[in-house]
Amino acid sequence: MSLGEHGGALRYPLPPEGALEPPARWAELRERCPVAGVTLPSGDAALLLTRYDDVKRVLSDPRCTRSLGADDAARISDNESGGVFNDSMAQSLSGAGQARWRRMLTKWFTAKRMNALRPGIEAMTHQLVDAMVERGHPADLKAGVGFPLPVWVICDLLGVPDRDRDRFARWSDLLLNLTRYGQDEIDTAKAEFYAYMSEHLDAKRADPDDGLLSALITATDADGEGLTDAQLVFTGQALLVAGHETTANMIGKMMAMLLADRERWQRLVADRSLVRTAVEEALRFDANPGFGMPRYVNEDIEVAGTVLPRGTTVVCSMAAANRDEDAFTGASAMVLDRSPNPHLAFGAGPHSCLGQSLARTELVTVLDVLLRRLPSLELAVPVTELRPVEGLIVGGLRTVPVRW
Repeated sequence: MSLGEHGGALRYPLPPEGALEPPARWAELRERCPVAGVTLPSGDAALLLTRYDDVKRVLSDPRCTRSLGADDAARISDNESGGVFNDSMAQSLSGAGQARWRRMLTKWFTAKRMNALRPGIEAMTHQLVDAMVERGHPADLKAGVGFPLPVWVICDLLGVPDRDRDRFARWSDLLLNLTRYGQDEIDTAKAEFYAYMSEHLDAKRADPDDGLLSALITATDADGEGLTDAQLVFTGQALLVAGHETTANMIGKMMAMLLADRERWQRLVADRSLVRTAVEEALRFDANPGFGMPRYVNEDIEVAGTVLPRGTTVVCSMAAANRDEDAFTGASAMVLDRSPNPHLAFGAGPHSCLGQSLARTELVTVLDVLLRRLPSLELAVPVTELRPVEGLIVGGLRTVPVRW
C-alpha cells in the first residue's frame, strides 16, 4: 500500500470497533501504510502517522510545528472550534515564545509539587466516593468522581471557584468539539470565557492569593519579562480546559478498562503496589484518546521512506503508536505490571503535556482510593453498552455505570 492509495479518502478520526476497542485499521496502517492520506472533519487532506518511532520523531522534530494557522495548513474542522488548535494566542505561543511560556509554568507542575497535592486530592476523592455511595448504585462513576475531582483540583490550583465548574464544562465542550456546534455558539463561548478569565485576573491583581494565576501575574523570566494580559488569559483558559477535561475523561476510561476484565480488577485489589504501573498501562492502552496531535511541516522531512513536503499537515496518532508491537511486546494486551512503559499518551518532545505529573497524581490517587473503598466495584452494564463521546478532540465515555 502506498501513500497515495487512500488518496485522502480515509476519513479521520477512524471509527473504533467499540468504546474501549481500537479501530481495526490501525494495525493495517502501521504494517502497510505508515504515512496514510486522510480527510479531516473539515474536508481538508492531511497525513496520518501510526507507528511509534515515526510519531515520536515527528512530535520531537522542530521542523514539525504547531503553526496550524498557516495559510496552507489543513483545517481540523469547518468551524474555528477551539482553543486547542486554532486559537490565535495558542499560535503566538510557538517557537521561542512557547518555550519561554513553558519555562515560566514548568516549576508549578513538577512531580514533586504535584505529589505534594496528593493528600488534598485523596481527601476530595474520599468525599466524592462517600457521596456516591450515599446516593446508592447503580451510579455513574464519571459524573460522581471522574468529572468533579479534576475540576476541583485545577480550580484549587488556579484559585478559581469550583462552583463555576458547570460553566467550565460547557465552555470546554463547545471549544473542544469538532462537529457538534455552529460557529455562532463557539464564538459566544469564546467571548464568555475570555471575559470570565479577564475579570478573574483583575480580581487576582486587586486581591492576590497563593494560587498559580496570582503568581503568574507578577512572574518574570530570566530577562525580566512577564506574560502579557492576553497570554495570562490564554494560560488560565488552557489550564482550566486541559486540566479537567482530559483527566476527567481518562478517569472514566481507566476504570472502564480495568473493570471490563474482572481478573484485572481482582489482581489490583489483591496487590495495590501495581497501581502506578496499571495507570501507565491504562494510558498506553487507551484506544479512545481523541484526535491526536496535528503538526504543520515547515521544512521538507522524510518519514518512513516518504518525503513530507513543506506545508503538509500531519496527524500523529499517539494511541495507534502505543499499540505498535515493534515498541511494546504484547501491545494488544493490557499488562498491569508492564515496565518500562515509554508510551506517548502525553506526547513527546518540547510540546509534551505540561500537566502530566498532575494527571498521573490524580489517576493514581483515584484508583488507589477506589480499590480500598470499593473492592467489589464492577460495571453495571455490559462493556458493549458503553458509548464514546462523539466529536470531542479528547476522547471519553458518555457514562461509566457501576455498582458495588
